[in-house]
Amino acid sequence: MSMRQLGTSGIETPPLILGGNVFGWTADKATSFAVLDRFAEAGGMLIDTADVYSAWVPGHRGGESEAIIGEWLRRSGKRGAVKVATKVGMLDGEGGSKLAPARIAAACDASLQRLGVETIDLYFAHQDDDAVPQEEALAAFDRLIRAGKVRAIGASNFHAARLKSALDIATRDGLPHYRALQNEYNLVSRHKFEGELQDLCVGHNIGCVPYYGLASGYLTGKYRSETDLGKSVRGGRMTAFMQGKGPAVLAVMDEIAAETGATLAQIALAWLATQPGVTAPIASATSVAQVEELAGSLNLALSSEQRDRLTVAGA
Repeated sequence: MSMRQLGTSGIETPPLILGGNVFGWTADKATSFAVLDRFAEAGGMLIDTADVYSAWVPGHRGGESEAIIGEWLRRSGKRGAVKVATKVGMLDGEGGSKLAPARIAAACDASLQRLGVETIDLYFAHQDDDAVPQEEALAAFDRLIRAGKVRAIGASNFHAARLKSALDIATRDGLPHYRALQNEYNLVSRHKFEGELQDLCVGHNIGCVPYYGLASGYLTGKYRSETDLGKSVRGGRMTAFMQGKGPAVLAVMDEIAAETGATLAQIALAWLATQPGVTAPIASATSVAQVEELAGSLNLALSSEQRDRLTVAGA
């Protein structure tokens, strides 16, 4: 299995990261444990979550995903084999909201407690906060790194100008740099990453770990007509893909599936993993079978001609 360095974070991972947004939501604890077990058995080494997962569920407060991962780490004894990325900036609580320094400090302690770990391997600013000077947020992250609570930091949902500004401030003030970027990116949603932001990440060796690598399930081929929209809680998101470039992308994916024997999900992730600046896509699973399918992308080598066909179809 090929391994990749996540920018200059010091973290190494195969080109697939397990998304934890479903844990405690569409995957109950027992299912989540089974998914985590199979991911680790398949050689997975990095799990992504956030403190806000899954505060949108009635009766939830946030932190549900972290708590499940923490319990799994304790029960499985896998802490030495896997690393955990989590985020701050979308869940309100002690210290204020978003990226206020006091909020970052309080949120980090709460995440550490739920995860049951001494150090968060990769801590993301979950979204930009233009109400907080970037030097203040970076200084707050610096204090966490110096205290041994965080190893490296990343940015999520940042635009190119703000990411560059943060990098410039970090260099100027001797503060930690964002070592990773987590933004939306997939075959049918490319405008939020490609171009200036992608070039910036490549130029600064920032490891990109895109979310929605399967476009919320659209790129699995599960949603091909309006009659399919009721297949999951995410079905309502599919209309835009169906009315845009989605059908053309699926048609090319169907051709490549026939050529390779791979599933559409594997093809989507394999394409994503070959894009400049991308270290590893993030994908979530609600069953062991889905984990096994996702892991199959690690052994799929698309030809340059196949990658080009996909790129053109999604342009």
